Amino acid sequence: MTSVEDCRAAIGKVSDRILQTDEADRRKHLVERSVSVTVRDLDTVFDMRLTANGLEDVTSRALGSAGPKAQVGITVSADDLVDLAEDRLDFAKAMFSGRVKLDASFGDLMRLRKLL
Repeated sequence: MTSVEDCRAAIGKVSDRILQTDEADRRKHLVERSVSVTVRDLDTVFDMRLTANGLEDVTSRALGSAGPKAQVGITVSADDLVDLAEDRLDFAKAMFSGRVKLDASFGDLMRLRKLL
């Protein structure tokens, strides 16, 4: 079973992948946003900031506890989060099949698709 620590490591891998993107592309397509990743099966929410320097200030809290309202919200299972980070699951396919729920503005979706 995937743990909270595994999910935190997966978020770190996604951050590393963002940093592997050309810096000019990151600055062009990335606008700083607050992000929350809700991991349903672990009753955990990870709050963070998406910046040109990757995912920063990652914290976790129990699902249902008060937290900041994120500009981009992602809901996913722990296993799917790890699979996304490991490139074993395509984000778009996971989103359209209902395995990943994304709550973001249309503009944010267009910018994020360039990086994901």
